[in-house]
Amino acid sequence: MADKAILLIMDGLGDLPVLGSQFSAPANAKRATGNRPLTPLQAARKPNMDKLASAGMQGLMSTIKRGIVPGSDTAHLQLLGYGPEKYYPGRGPLEALGAGMKLIEGDVAFRANFATISGDRITDRRAGRLDSQVAKQLEKEANVQMESIQFIFKATSEHRGALVLRGAGLSANVSPTDPHHLGFLETSRPLDPGEGARKTSDAINEFTKTVAARLEASPINAERKKKGMLPANAILVRGGGMYKPVPQFSEMHGISGACVAGGALYKGVSRFVGMDVLDVKGATGTKSTDLRAKGRAALEALKTHDFVFVHVKATDSFSHDGDAKGKADFISKVDKELIPVLAKSGAALIITGDHSTVCARKDHTGYEVPILACEEGGRSDGQMKFDEISAMRGGLGHVRGKDVMPVILNMIGKARMYGS
Repeated sequence: MADKAILLIMDGLGDLPVLGSQFSAPANAKRATGNRPLTPLQAARKPNMDKLASAGMQGLMSTIKRGIVPGSDTAHLQLLGYGPEKYYPGRGPLEALGAGMKLIEGDVAFRANFATISGDRITDRRAGRLDSQVAKQLEKEANVQMESIQFIFKATSEHRGALVLRGAGLSANVSPTDPHHLGFLETSRPLDPGEGARKTSDAINEFTKTVAARLEASPINAERKKKGMLPANAILVRGGGMYKPVPQFSEMHGISGACVAGGALYKGVSRFVGMDVLDVKGATGTKSTDLRAKGRAALEALKTHDFVFVHVKATDSFSHDGDAKGKADFISKVDKELIPVLAKSGAALIITGDHSTVCARKDHTGYEVPILACEEGGRSDGQMKFDEISAMRGGLGHVRGKDVMPVILNMIGKARMYGS
């Protein structure tokens, strides 16, 4: 039996059968499915995951509750044992932490991005998908002190960034300035009658005007306009939340944890709960991420940690693109490049997704996600494939996201006794 565990989250893993299927099913799959359309997970070539399935147990998981469509932020908090109804701080603080920003209690953080405005109209929400290096050069224009509030901005990837407001008496209960579409620049408004909400919304509006003027005057934007490029002359904010510390992962579960991920959100969730976040060269959170490097980093982390959370983003990205074949091919790539590395660790291995992102809808859905748990000397439910349909017949049955950490702790002998 293992005394350590790896949780592999393939973001957006679950799916529905692809009608008018792009997939050519192998002969054994045709017999099993009766020539019915396949999901990308069914269609993927994945001998290593199927081998784990034959030795382990499967089930279906509702990350939050049945039929509820999870966000990636709330889903990952739930999977790590932090019920979002109690611990969710809003997306902004998680993005800021993922960007490596240090937060203190009472900070209000937002997701932010550079945009192009003309007067009071947004003409491009992404400033022509601003280059990351240019965004870094413009970052200083958004770091300002206004009366009693410090504005701390950090550019992250392309046009994206995070904004933190630090000062006394702030509130996250304010409306965003980002309308999520082209049109008029929104004015932030207080969403409750309290003084904190009014103070914060007024500060955001003043920040928006001040920084727009600073960006407009920047030589970098002058040069961009001279070249016929869109200026990055505004910052839009959304997803506000107030940071408050939570019980640390080691305190919550009695084990040490590490994270291997490319995306800022997943690093942010891990930092929020007090896990160690490893910087892995080549782990980009994109379709070209270095899967083997992630696997090697996970093995190294197991030397000093009881639990390693490994996140893979591209399965979700292909789903949002509506590219079922790309999703299936990427699952095959994970099976070839990452699974053999993780499997040789000797750790208990749990493979699942945070939600089902359906290619036909190009979005998150409330459909359950397949989950596989495998440990040396553990139980097997006799299923020979890892996919949504096999999971329906699996021995784990139907589990919830909040069941995942208890299952893991039991597998590695670290579960606490209930009662005496």
